[in-house]
Amino acid sequence: MSKPLKIIFMGTPEFAVSSLQLLLDNQCEVVAVITAPDRPAGRGQKLTESPVKQCAVARGIPVLQPEKLKNPEFLATLRSFEADLQVVVAFRMLPEVVWAMPRLGTFNLHASLLPDYRGAAPINWAIMNGETETGVTTFFIEKEIDTGKIIFQEKEAIASDDTAGTLYERLMKQGAQLVLRTVRAIEAGTYPQIPQPAGREGKEAPKLFRETCEIDWNRPAAEIRNFVRGLSPYPAAWTTLNGQFCKLYHVSVVKPDPEPNAEPGDYWSDQKTFLYFRAADAWVAVHDIQVEGKKRMKTEDLLRGFRF
Repeated sequence: MSKPLKIIFMGTPEFAVSSLQLLLDNQCEVVAVITAPDRPAGRGQKLTESPVKQCAVARGIPVLQPEKLKNPEFLATLRSFEADLQVVVAFRMLPEVVWAMPRLGTFNLHASLLPDYRGAAPINWAIMNGETETGVTTFFIEKEIDTGKIIFQEKEAIASDDTAGTLYERLMKQGAQLVLRTVRAIEAGTYPQIPQPAGREGKEAPKLFRETCEIDWNRPAAEIRNFVRGLSPYPAAWTTLNGQFCKLYHVSVVKPDPEPNAEPGDYWSDQKTFLYFRAADAWVAVHDIQVEGKKRMKTEDLLRGFRF
């Protein structure tokens, strides 16, 4: 049997915790964890540890939290672990001095079928664009982001009622299994390194900002439905209602069209059971909403106390 590899694990959010836990549960030798520094969070702005740090501390693994990845002291400490391999899941961009350090290199888990959806928000953009399939990819990190040689890929269907939240949960678990499979293959010395297609520009998945998430009611209703699904539950698609900011979490297309002559962005409600917004070609029914200053709720619950 091949000797276990000494692994450095890098990650920050909940998405990375499943991979770290699965490696540990399968007796992989994780010698240290690199994660983001503790940050203020919540109303009280209390200093909060990342989910990956919480997992590592609970399992007794040394944790490094560098502000700058080129810091000489951090690099010296990282080198002292003499890791064979580094595993990256949902972490920041690494400088070459870091990713090139282990003798077997550094691989990353990405939540798409590369080269499609390179970038920070692959799960969101796949749904927002109406895709019916996505997946997870492990690949070796190289200089250009998300362009390295592919090790393994696994596909995952996107259901018509999937949201970013439901797909996130499935890809988190599927990705953890793929990370373990990749580590085992590298340990055994039998793993593919498939170059990504040269010259092919995949669909992009840029970072999401507040302005990215505003609903454009001039778009077709089906596209708006995908847009809302792809941003639910976080960061959430938004619009304004009577001048008030509101987030939409679940919508559907209204058929047949009850009032075809309305203008995009118009809204219509019986003040009791339904709230519709007009898209380019049809009405969109809102089922789950959060109006500024209120909690998230079903539309009919909102309408019991909210008047336009």
